Amino acid sequence: MQPFLQQIQCDKAEWILNNNKPFQFTVARFDLIHPFISGNKYFKLRYNLQRLIAEGKNGVMTMGGAYSNHLAATAFACFEAGLSSVGLVRGEITEPLNPTLSFCKQHGMQLIAVERKDYNRNSSVTEQLKQNYPDMLFVPEGGDNAEGLQGCKEMLNMVEQADSYTHILCCMGTGTTFKGIASSAKAHQTIIGIPVLKIREDEKELFIKNHAGIESAATKKVLFEYAGNGYAKFSKEQLNFMNSFYTKNKIPTDIIYTGKLMMAVVDLAEKGFFPAGSKILAVHSGGLQGNNSLPPGLLIF
Repeated sequence: MQPFLQQIQCDKAEWILNNNKPFQFTVARFDLIHPFISGNKYFKLRYNLQRLIAEGKNGVMTMGGAYSNHLAATAFACFEAGLSSVGLVRGEITEPLNPTLSFCKQHGMQLIAVERKDYNRNSSVTEQLKQNYPDMLFVPEGGDNAEGLQGCKEMLNMVEQADSYTHILCCMGTGTTFKGIASSAKAHQTIIGIPVLKIREDEKELFIKNHAGIESAATKKVLFEYAGNGYAKFSKEQLNFMNSFYTKNKIPTDIIYTGKLMMAVVDLAEKGFFPAGSKILAVHSGGLQGNNSLPPGLLIF
């Protein structure tokens, strides 16, 4: 992938709150940087591919669920670069393949099912698969390694006047994007992570340590109440919101990540979370291909 040197398009979004007051914030449209390697995936893969070339590897082995944005982006990035790719898929691979896995296969990715009990970057099954493919660079799920973090540290550099925002919100899966943004933010800024996985109460402290534990001049917050029923689970309320948000702002969101993010931004505004005079940036991390798992007609975009 060639270095991406342009600034990210930033769109104003508006929502009418329950008190009938208009609420405005800015959306950083990382989803627009590439049709297939969109959002944070571009930044997570950029330095991993550079490392691959430096080490003389022939391709990438990585991990993801059946509807993984990361698998789809990796498959296309490797295809475009003439590299091989192997995807370790959590759980069973059922035929016919869903749109995400079909896209991966069409772009040359070899798909290997890994049982859920063994689905871990450090499991004995994963270690054996790494040994079976010594010519492949292993990239953890979500690009969650030093190279992925290095790329995500550059995301705010692509936003015009990024230092002017008081609050920056992003989704959290592996937490790589959150850590990258937080590490490059300034002391006057608050970085807010919205996990899309349902985290048990007794696991929240460990989640923050593992997924948000990075030195930062900024204030860091992780808000767990917007995961809904958990990863890749959504409600009719969320679909209605996504459709309304698109109607008002012409900004598409996805069912797994950014739909929940935009709902969180609006709900926080409803609750008076943001002080008067706040300037808010929501990071659109792409992932729109995940909507392909929905039956036609549920979303208007």
